[in-house]
Amino acid sequence: MSLLVRNARVLDVVTGGYTETDLRCEDGLVVEHGSGLKAPDARVIEADGAVVMPGLIDAHVHVTALTADLGALGSHSPSYVAAHSARTMGEMLDRGFTTVRDASGADYGLADAQADGLIRGPRLLFCGKGLSQTGGHGDTRDRGTTSHDGHQCCAGLGRIADGVDAVRLAARDELRKGANHLKVMAGGGVSSPTDRIDSTQYSMDELRAIVEEAEAANRYVAAHAYTARAINRALAAGVRSIEHGNLLDDSSVQLFVSRDAYLVPTLVTYWALKTEGREFGLPESSWRKVDDVLTAGIEGLELAARGGVKLAYGTDLLGGMHRHQNHEFRLRREVQDAIDVIRAATVNAAGLLNLSGEIGVLTPGAHADLLVLDGDPLEDIGVLAEPKRFRHVVQGGVVVS
Repeated sequence: MSLLVRNARVLDVVTGGYTETDLRCEDGLVVEHGSGLKAPDARVIEADGAVVMPGLIDAHVHVTALTADLGALGSHSPSYVAAHSARTMGEMLDRGFTTVRDASGADYGLADAQADGLIRGPRLLFCGKGLSQTGGHGDTRDRGTTSHDGHQCCAGLGRIADGVDAVRLAARDELRKGANHLKVMAGGGVSSPTDRIDSTQYSMDELRAIVEEAEAANRYVAAHAYTARAINRALAAGVRSIEHGNLLDDSSVQLFVSRDAYLVPTLVTYWALKTEGREFGLPESSWRKVDDVLTAGIEGLELAARGGVKLAYGTDLLGGMHRHQNHEFRLRREVQDAIDVIRAATVNAAGLLNLSGEIGVLTPGAHADLLVLDGDPLEDIGVLAEPKRFRHVVQGGVVVS
């Protein structure tokens, strides 16, 4: 299958510059740039000088989170959750996200269904279920509940494992099922009912054991953490990416840089949870936790960006709030230049996912994932915050929206 994009202003997200060129794609890959390119029998997009850029990457999603009441997920039929997930993924693709990294909940079934063309959606990199200690961020039981059903068919986001041997087994099990990365809950969270935001979770021995298992399989670990104490422990244990990181400090920034780790802020989810979280199922006790991290998020992003931390784009939205996925661009633009926000959602995220050169760029050999835009995102980040301003979304050389 061939695609030819004519008369485009192609954005090089690495340099931040534009090139006026044609773009030819074959069999789902970018083949060449140049003037006056020919491609008999190709689908032709006449860009007429419009900006063309790589498809977007969201490095922190939960495609199975059909409600903000994460404790209720396990009570839903797996087939019902799969149907919801398919719709959520299709809507993400329409918003320009051609690849996403699921941060717990999705499994090989959804990834295979997307890859085989059974459902519309972004390319899906999954971790299975996030690893949590008893009473940690992945333990959704309330204080009066003692039983926990961790069966594979259950639709929750986490699995409970305590002790070095148990976390090794859990890590190996998720890797056995094809996990692209592992997720560990290294500190307290908003949606978990029995922990505190300022808690640390898992011992250093447990964290190191999980990292060892990931590295043995040539995979990596992403860690949920808010406070500097939780962040620094996870980085010291060898974690590759910190999710959220709202309450980091200067010592955290130094560790990020020295260990070549990534930060994935998720500003939009706190904005959404505060304004409409309860409407979409967030329990009152969790809603009251939002203020602990809401205002700190933008300050943490600014500190990290100023210190040279590698940043990737993430949203972490739940339930009906997924529709705000592109609003993260506007929030980050408050403290970052537009090109740096764009890099977070393209080349930087690709680096985190170990897919540099394959996604997030439009160089020959990369997947032909691209957006044709009505406007210049370097001058107006709202072009990316408003999917109605996308003329076309292309995934694997196929016009999908």
